[in-house]
Amino acid sequence: MRLALLTALTALALPVAAGAQASHEATSSASSMIATALSDPARQADAANDARRKAADVIAFSEIKPGSRVLDLIPGGGYFSRAFSAVVGPKGYVYAVFPEAYEKVEPGFADKLREVAKQPHYGNIEVLLQPANQLTVPAPVDLVFTSQNYHDYPDKFMGNVDPAVLNKQVFDALRPGGLFVIVDHAAETGSGMRDTDTLHRIDPAIVKKQVEAAGFVFDGELNVLRNPADTHTKKVFDKSIRGQTDQFIYRFRKPAA
Repeated sequence: MRLALLTALTALALPVAAGAQASHEATSSASSMIATALSDPARQADAANDARRKAADVIAFSEIKPGSRVLDLIPGGGYFSRAFSAVVGPKGYVYAVFPEAYEKVEPGFADKLREVAKQPHYGNIEVLLQPANQLTVPAPVDLVFTSQNYHDYPDKFMGNVDPAVLNKQVFDALRPGGLFVIVDHAAETGSGMRDTDTLHRIDPAIVKKQVEAAGFVFDGELNVLRNPADTHTKKVFDKSIRGQTDQFIYRFRKPAA
């Protein structure tokens, strides 16, 4: 009886062990792939910021892989666009989208990234300039990613875009099961959107509420950029906190059906 029970228990455990092994191998493979992409010699200037920006962790959290299509929303200097380009490879694609309103106050970023995209090495990057309230993409994407810019949309210089409008357009741009990853500077708990135009911060709770209202499902949080020493009361450009702000990273998933 004991032998039969032991045999049965062993049989039940085998699929679990096999599943765990497969999961470990997949994680190891993804980490290796990301490390290879980040060591791309073309990224030499960017590499100095990889540790501070936790690039490997953020990319792994975003679940992209070779062949993925990515929309990098307000890519600034193109740091993540170039990293994504290396990860998705020649069979993937990166749409770097600049809102026209943003380009007016930060001129030159789009043109600089266009020059990068002209290089054969970065031929999978396409730079798009669009009205802030009319986000579109030529083909459905696997990931919409925005770093430190979600808080900008409701502000005057961006045309006071309703976050509901932005989130609906992001939802429509994604394939079923696709991800929306937001990295932003945290504001005081309960402050909502009070500090978006003054401190350039936003309450993580209001972001979660707004994105879920568009039909997304909250899919996880990454804490590698959190900083409990940040009081949330200083402008993110203040020299005493710049580059060290408390940042939240949220992942939302568009339902598969």
